[in-house]
Amino acid sequence: MKALEGVRVLDMTHVQSGPSCTQLLGWLGADVVKLESPTGDITRQQLRDVPGVDSLYFTMLNCNKRSITLNMKSERGKELFTELVKDADILVENFGPGAVDRMGFTWDRLQELNPRLIYASIKGFGTGRYAKFKAYEVIAQAMGGSMSTTGFEEGPPLATGAQIGDSGTGIHVVAGILAALYQREQTQRGQRVQVAMQHAVLNLCRVKLRDQQRLAHGPLREYPNRTFGDEVPRSGNASGGGQPGWAVRCAPGGPNDYIYVIVQPVGWKPLSGIIGRPELADDPEWASPEARLSKLDKMFQLIEEWTSRHDKWTVLDRLNAANIPCGPILSTKELVEDESLREEGIVVTVGHPERGEFTTVGSPLQLSDSPVDVTTPPLLGEHNQEIYGLLGVSAEELAELKTNGVI
Repeated sequence: MKALEGVRVLDMTHVQSGPSCTQLLGWLGADVVKLESPTGDITRQQLRDVPGVDSLYFTMLNCNKRSITLNMKSERGKELFTELVKDADILVENFGPGAVDRMGFTWDRLQELNPRLIYASIKGFGTGRYAKFKAYEVIAQAMGGSMSTTGFEEGPPLATGAQIGDSGTGIHVVAGILAALYQREQTQRGQRVQVAMQHAVLNLCRVKLRDQQRLAHGPLREYPNRTFGDEVPRSGNASGGGQPGWAVRCAPGGPNDYIYVIVQPVGWKPLSGIIGRPELADDPEWASPEARLSKLDKMFQLIEEWTSRHDKWTVLDRLNAANIPCGPILSTKELVEDESLREEGIVVTVGHPERGEFTTVGSPLQLSDSPVDVTTPPLLGEHNQEIYGLLGVSAEELAELKTNGVI
């Protein structure tokens, strides 16, 4: 048995934020029925690498789901949707504000149809002044605090490669849905779950708001910046935490030949020996964290003089042997080919009826009693007959509905 076995999810999401949420629910064992327009989720066609085949953008966000098509603007479509809602535990959507209401299905109406329904919505923003603005991944990063604090001091604000606006929001929604499911066990009632992308990014930037308040009491000493204004600056690769860290270059000097090293107080003595400067362990100018704090750039320069003569894997082994926290910068190619990640089931190969095989990320949620099998994403409308048949729709009517553009 899986954790969410028996839970039916009506997935009205598209692109990334919603599908990342419902895919996790599918991995946890829920029956996720992806409801698409007759033309399908737009990402089926976006960034295609194989002509006429669902793109990797779609396949990597929609494993472990079934697909049905439905034109919600048609009267018969609304009738069928009504029946689907009655049988669902969870409805998830990430349309623009008010879109589902305009279809005729307000929260009050959905509650009438199914008092136990958990209705989860992903929006760009909350109900304030930004409510009707359009949101995309990097807009959420821009307005949630990430971009202003990412990059180097003299450079422009930067987006992060991690999709914290879309997939980061999807994970927050999963948490809300699971809490609502648990509460329903006590109350027997569903409820609304709403997460805004801006809010999710801001939550992930919590430590930068911590530092904004600390600025009132003077410079942020653990930052490498020389000057501070009245807002948290971009601080390059500084850890921003209590222990200083930096990405230092390794041999042979390629774009990802770096290793991130953190210098804990207990790590300075063994580290100084490894880099060939054992005298610095007891030098009052370097021996204490306080002494090193004012010259972190010089400290990491000393470390880099040694690391630049060795490849990152050699450095990793040497530093780990001395219990010094570090991690090589891994490229996307290295991650896809990483044997350890394959063994852990976090990088997986999935078969697909049209494209053959593709590589994707497996479930990061690992439960001892709810193992995850990553299954192939559905073709558009693949399960129409299967699911609409359960609602009493005959094969003859299905053919007619397809001809009329209802499915």
